[in-house]
Amino acid sequence: MFQNLNKFLLILSFTLPLLVACASSSTLSAVSVNPQTISPNADGLTDVTRISYSLNRSADLSIYLVDDQGQRHYFREGRRRSAGDYQVDFGGVVNGAMLPNGAYTWVVEAVADDGQATSQQGQLVIENADTAKPELQGFSIYPQVFTPNRDGIDDRVTINYSLTKEAEVSVYLIAPDGETRYPIAEREREVKPGQPGFHTYDYEGGVDQGADPPPDGLYTVQAEAVDRVGNRTLVTGTLTIKEGGVPRADIVAADVDYYNPATGTQIVPLGQTLAFTLTVENFGSVPIRTQGPGSGEPYRSDENFNTKGFFESAGAWRVGIDYEGNPSYAYPYRWAIGNLDELEKRVVNNNTEYYLLPGQRAVVTGSIQLVDVPGDKDSVNFWAGLIHEQVAIDVFNDHVDPQPIRIGF
Repeated sequence: MFQNLNKFLLILSFTLPLLVACASSSTLSAVSVNPQTISPNADGLTDVTRISYSLNRSADLSIYLVDDQGQRHYFREGRRRSAGDYQVDFGGVVNGAMLPNGAYTWVVEAVADDGQATSQQGQLVIENADTAKPELQGFSIYPQVFTPNRDGIDDRVTINYSLTKEAEVSVYLIAPDGETRYPIAEREREVKPGQPGFHTYDYEGGVDQGADPPPDGLYTVQAEAVDRVGNRTLVTGTLTIKEGGVPRADIVAADVDYYNPATGTQIVPLGQTLAFTLTVENFGSVPIRTQGPGSGEPYRSDENFNTKGFFESAGAWRVGIDYEGNPSYAYPYRWAIGNLDELEKRVVNNNTEYYLLPGQRAVVTGSIQLVDVPGDKDSVNFWAGLIHEQVAIDVFNDHVDPQPIRIGF
């Protein structure tokens, strides 16, 4: 009897270390979920539960909840993890949606590299959950073809939506590669960002700051709203960018030729005409728009581009002539940047528009009949300018080549 007992103890002394070794070699251990009841409604009380676990070797880890219908809701699925201790907070949201109230079975599962699966499970109750998603109602993009080149036509995109509940909203332009993102800022209005109500975004591609816009192509506009508990809503639309870029043009060599057509000199008696010739070059990467009157149009000194019916057009480029002592607004005499018949003609929004294309040059001529004295001196400086109307006049395009003109009596 004692011999058998000794034999049993001897076997046990060898077996126990093996059992302990097997237990300690289990892939997954020390799993806990606390608390076991949560109320995810952003009130700061038991909104989340903490899931803790240890891995004794590298494994693919999954965490999911099983509802009373047997459906799995994955919080983590097949995530690669190395050996170590882990903690993660779970607030009831799976794939951007809050799970309904109810009792669930939580499962933590680890699959080792040899295919051995180890899992532990328990109960989790969700109550008083905020399951309402933030909605982006009336999401719209206009226009859907966007030409960010500061020509005054479709230079800006407006994005609108109505937010149904408080949430953090991000709006992006996603490039055709599906990876590159361009954030779009919200326009400040009565309704603050993230608050329920109407929201609008104004996007010009960065051109207003002198930066090149995103490359031409078909883009996705994505708006994502996430509320305080993690409910998420995603809406998308499309936007085409074409002919995008910063417009650039100048008066070639900053050279203007002034003369009296009757004498060929720069002496212009009252009643006679001061004429000029200059050349404009589009040295940018996008077409630049212009408007009349066309090259060669004559003015009287008591006229201006408004009296001729060619009012300013936001985004259009025109050549202007100004003079010393001018009592009115700058560059009262203006011409298109070339002969309209020689520029590219386009019909845009039922209007005929004229463009000087990238790399092109155009000669601009014009004349002003001096019917009154432009100032109290018999020698008056005249100069030219290249005006980007209601946008800017670049320094190098302003007050170009001033020259004294003798006014004869």
